[in-house]
Amino acid sequence: MKPSSPSSSPPAASPSGDATAPAPAADDDGAAAPAVTPAWLDLAGEVCPFTFVRARLALEALPLGAELRIRVDHEPARRNVPRSAAEWGQEVVGVADADGGGWVITLRKRVP
Repeated sequence: MKPSSPSSSPPAASPSGDATAPAPAADDDGAAAPAVTPAWLDLAGEVCPFTFVRARLALEALPLGAELRIRVDHEPARRNVPRSAAEWGQEVVGVADADGGGWVITLRKRVP
């Protein structure tokens, strides 16, 4: 696997808040390599229960094993999104402070 060039910022969510992921990089032979960069969902400004509903819809659209990073700035979402995702059977990889305030919740899809 080729090293990728560092980026100063994560992939941005679309204006509608849909999860976005960068396009897969191409191998030396021009074939598309699988995407290893997590999808991002920016839910800053959203409140519960909409944070989990939008996170669930975004995760459902991803393949098994994919990671979704969700930025939230509503304190109850910091607790509720990981708890609800775990109850649903998804893996909670972590919750970290986000640059500029809020938190980034990283989930890995384990069940359809």
